[in-house]
Amino acid sequence: MTITTIMLSFLLAEGSGSMSPMAIIAALYVFALAAFLGYQVISRVPPLLHTPLMSATNAISGISLVGSIVIAGGTGPHHSKVAMILGFIAVVCSTTNVVGGFVITDRMLRMFKRKK
Repeated sequence: MTITTIMLSFLLAEGSGSMSPMAIIAALYVFALAAFLGYQVISRVPPLLHTPLMSATNAISGISLVGSIVIAGGTGPHHSKVAMILGFIAVVCSTTNVVGGFVITDRMLRMFKRKK
């Protein structure tokens, strides 16, 4: 979900309808490459390292959340209502991702605690 939020933020930052076809193709190429590489990296992580990886992913999601807030709160002359609505959707998705990541990380850390 993080890559999708970043991609959405990138497209909204360019303004509505102002991207050239080459810029769209380049953005889609980067998105496809990031999705493929992300899948390859995650599928090869041993189970013992999932908790630290989840914490790092939460930090990245926090960065995309800040970008989404900037897009959603844009009041410049080039921001349209559609960009602000999509920015709000990106904020909701990023927030859900961050909160869910922390809940899962906490749950995984509780599995490793010694029981009294």
